[in-house]
Amino acid sequence: MSNLCNLTIAEASKQLAEGKITSADLTKSVLERIEQVEPKVEAYLKVLEDSALKEAEASDKRRQAGKPLSKLDGVPIAVKDLFCTKDVETTAASNILKGFVPCYEATAVKKLKDAGVVLVGKLNQDAFAHGSSTENSDFKVTKNPWDLERVPGGSSGGSAAAVAADECLGALGTDTGGSIRQPASLCGVVGLKPTYGRVSRYGVIAMASSLDVIGPLAKTTEDAALIMEVIAGRDSLDGTTLGAPVPEYSKELEKDMKGLKVGVPKEYFAEGMDEDVKKVIEKSVEKLKSLGAEIAEISLPHTDMALATYYILQPAEVSSNLSRYDGIKYGFSTLREEKEQPLEKVYFESRGQGFGAEAKRRVMLGTHVLSAGYYDAYYKKAMKLRTLVKKDFDEAFKKVDVIVTPVSPTPAFKIGEKSDNPIQMYLSDIYTVPINPAGVPAISTPAGFVERDGKKLPVGIQIIGPMLGEPVILNVSYQLEKALSLKDRPKL
Repeated sequence: MSNLCNLTIAEASKQLAEGKITSADLTKSVLERIEQVEPKVEAYLKVLEDSALKEAEASDKRRQAGKPLSKLDGVPIAVKDLFCTKDVETTAASNILKGFVPCYEATAVKKLKDAGVVLVGKLNQDAFAHGSSTENSDFKVTKNPWDLERVPGGSSGGSAAAVAADECLGALGTDTGGSIRQPASLCGVVGLKPTYGRVSRYGVIAMASSLDVIGPLAKTTEDAALIMEVIAGRDSLDGTTLGAPVPEYSKELEKDMKGLKVGVPKEYFAEGMDEDVKKVIEKSVEKLKSLGAEIAEISLPHTDMALATYYILQPAEVSSNLSRYDGIKYGFSTLREEKEQPLEKVYFESRGQGFGAEAKRRVMLGTHVLSAGYYDAYYKKAMKLRTLVKKDFDEAFKKVDVIVTPVSPTPAFKIGEKSDNPIQMYLSDIYTVPINPAGVPAISTPAGFVERDGKKLPVGIQIIGPMLGEPVILNVSYQLEKALSLKDRPKL
């Protein structure tokens, strides 16, 4: 039983359907694994042991009665603490929401539960998803399972680390500028950022509403496809969701890649990329070529402006979204219980003590670019540039089927290495950021390893598709994954 946590979702689903294992045993194995490695990895903010075991037992009864709810019925999955979970504390890893217990469920979580998934717990992250290392959590710093002295990436670092460490079979994360793909790359797992609007954002604590996307982190491409089949689709509670039918993604993975046109943008292979990372990416591109893909150099000319555009638009939306945390309606307040306190004092003290340094930095940046004297110079100009960034991708996809790039310019960096340099930290997302303003889907797939301090560190390759192009990028990811056949796992 102790090794069941090593299974992929597809393997577990098959064995559950054949009656070879039970959800109870599978869930116990995951909980034992959490108990064993969590003191080292620190991926979880809350483990839901009692409710998970009850959900597993209920799943086993459904299986015995021949009435499973889906392929994922009985599979243990965890979610980033940005997802509202009914009657379970949801903090976004920020002190200002400590003690907040939602009375409703995020749509993505509800869809998982309606499919019979066992919810194992809530995962650590950068507070309010502000960060690229999970060092900005107000509660703990998650470690990379490949090297406990290094970061797992962020902001969905807890999700990536938990999947890599076999502390769950899959996880949900959010991606505003790379927060699924970058930690997936640094932890050696698969991370899918779907098309904007493909998955409902209802009940997910907002960071930047026009950029936020929900997606899976998993051990394999097939597992990511299986999760997507459950969480994707129209939602009347989120007006930005798309009405397009949801394909059976897991059935489209085996397609032949012969003749597939793969674009490699020259702007993504400029200065700043670690040479060892570059070699891994180039080797993966050659592997795609050997599988029958046609490789062509392309240009995304506004790439150099994408990061600056993002770091104007994103803080502006952050400033607006964080204004609701005022110490009055919910969450943290030192003064709410005291009578006759001036309203401004409640606001200032609650926010001053509840928000961390990064949240404050982004609120100030965002408020500045939205202010009357600077709106035209910054925000309005950034919106125009966003249109040009999107146009770059639209034009590129007239010539190629997918685009491949690095995910991160470096492998996982040491904990504390970039903490005092916000600009260096922001540059960690330089290859992932342009995709969010464009709204297109992208996936990070394990591509190989580099060695640092005598330890292997994973490197991911980013596969980008056109709008609603999840089937094609999942297909390319699956074929590459199969061809590379990377079997290494973290040793904890």
